[in-house]
Amino acid sequence: MTNVMTRTTQRDNAAEAGIGRGLLLLMSVSTGLVAAGNYFAQPLLDVIRQDLELSTSTAAMVVTAAQAGYALGLIMLLPLGDLLERRGLAVALFGATAAFLLMSATAPNGTVLLAGTALAAITSVAAQVLVTFAVALADPEHRGRVVGTVMSGLLLGGLLARTVSGMLSEFGGWRTVYFVNAVLLIVVAVLLWRVLPRLHTPAGMSYPALLRSTVVLFRTEPVLRWRAVIAALSLASFNVFWTSVTFLLVADHYRWSEAVIGLFGLVGVAGTIATPVAGRLADRGYVQWVAGIGTALLAVSWVAIAAGATSLVWLLAGAIALTVAQQSVLNSNQNVIYALAPEIRNRLNSAFMTAFFVGGAAGSALTAVAWVRGGWAGVSALGGALALATFLVWVAERVSARRGPVLPA
Repeated sequence: MTNVMTRTTQRDNAAEAGIGRGLLLLMSVSTGLVAAGNYFAQPLLDVIRQDLELSTSTAAMVVTAAQAGYALGLIMLLPLGDLLERRGLAVALFGATAAFLLMSATAPNGTVLLAGTALAAITSVAAQVLVTFAVALADPEHRGRVVGTVMSGLLLGGLLARTVSGMLSEFGGWRTVYFVNAVLLIVVAVLLWRVLPRLHTPAGMSYPALLRSTVVLFRTEPVLRWRAVIAALSLASFNVFWTSVTFLLVADHYRWSEAVIGLFGLVGVAGTIATPVAGRLADRGYVQWVAGIGTALLAVSWVAIAAGATSLVWLLAGAIALTVAQQSVLNSNQNVIYALAPEIRNRLNSAFMTAFFVGGAAGSALTAVAWVRGGWAGVSALGGALALATFLVWVAERVSARRGPVLPA
């Protein structure tokens, strides 16, 4: 029995070689908390619209502001991880995000809310600073598992944010969740300062040169270009659903309250199962299989989602499939990108994730148009078209890879 326990412990330690289990857990929780603020508004769009007297299109722009702000932060702030000491950078960004969440919590009108949302999203790229931090601390052979664990925290933060914000709005109004998260981020910032090791890998160039080199990566790294397009299309499709489902659930067929709509986000927790599994498969050399199956499932999920207009069972099935697919595609993309050039990993991640969230912001923006003009059928057509495009681009990338240099298997 002792030998079995010893072997189990050895396997657990090996799975996290290069980074302690407690530190990995803290980083995972921290990424979830700092990313959560970008999703609080999604189940609250209708109540925010009424409280601040906004139009439906303007209310939907709160989600777009979060995605666009995050994309801006990825291109402007994330490369600093290759220039500044990373622990200090991460802690500073956590503190700034807390301050901007307080701005949203006290917003007297839509303009201030949009500004607070965008600014908090810009600094919430602290989550991605921690992702590359964890990758730097992990042994290469366990990179997929470490990425999967930290990204599971980020995913849970986004999904549970919807649930928690819906529940808290029932008791203290929609502003409550912003106040609570700001306090939690301050606590996390203190903990990270105490336990994270100092890590400084200076790029040896000025900040403007650093930004230029990040943009140039799209020209010099063909793998990055392919994966960025796949990622952008997949998140656009994913966001079409999560931006519009609130409007469906408050409409005549469902008539759900904000708290119940928030609970709907729990169905996406299935994606947290897919993320570490995808990471383990990547470590075993199946990263392309994960990407292919994920993009195919993304497209198929929209068939169920379309039927969800009048069927909760189909809506739930489609939401679960969509989330599992999206996280599988993202994890496989990240593992391919992180393996390209470790010395410029923050800039690679910056370029990749910027494209990823630009796609997400575009999807959120297009959702408002699709909903106004076509209702749930229009939304489903848009999301399905984006998902199908994701799969077709993956197929094109595989064909290109067979004709040219071989990508990581």
